[in-house]
Amino acid sequence: MKHESEKQRWDRNFADLLQELRVAQTGIQILFAFLLTLPFSNGFPKVTQFQKDTYVVALLAAAGATAMIIAPVAFHRALFRQGRKPELVRYAHRMATGGLAFLLVSMAASVLLVTDFILDRPIAFIFSSLTALFFLTFWAGIPWLRRNWIDEDDEDAEEDYAEASDESLSGRGD
Repeated sequence: MKHESEKQRWDRNFADLLQELRVAQTGIQILFAFLLTLPFSNGFPKVTQFQKDTYVVALLAAAGATAMIIAPVAFHRALFRQGRKPELVRYAHRMATGGLAFLLVSMAASVLLVTDFILDRPIAFIFSSLTALFFLTFWAGIPWLRRNWIDEDDEDAEEDYAEASDESLSGRGD
């Protein structure tokens, strides 16, 4: 933002990151809970060794995603009131990125597990590959392609957003 101090920028970046982590954490918790209960369902004893292996990959990747998405909270607690917000934001960014990578693996493995259970294996591989490609497209591909694109409409929207944010930071906005 135009009129924010470096400290305000780090605080804003951290608040934005925490909001993103809240969204991701909800999805991971639901997936992880499903995976944790799956072995106790009636149909699980009928799965093949490949499906059991796929399940373990999905479960461990969901656990990794959970750990990495929650890690910034623990790091914040450890560094609380030490004036190390830049370090915290950089660390939290890396942990969120790693957590999303684990989530992608867990989602693709979960799709593979379910589709292999109900469809032929080649079709299951196609569906799980398409799932991974879909996630990669929206989580990495489009953001990477858009990283340098700014047109006049985008610049106007950014200026409007900056002005609205400045007003809310100064207490003038609603």
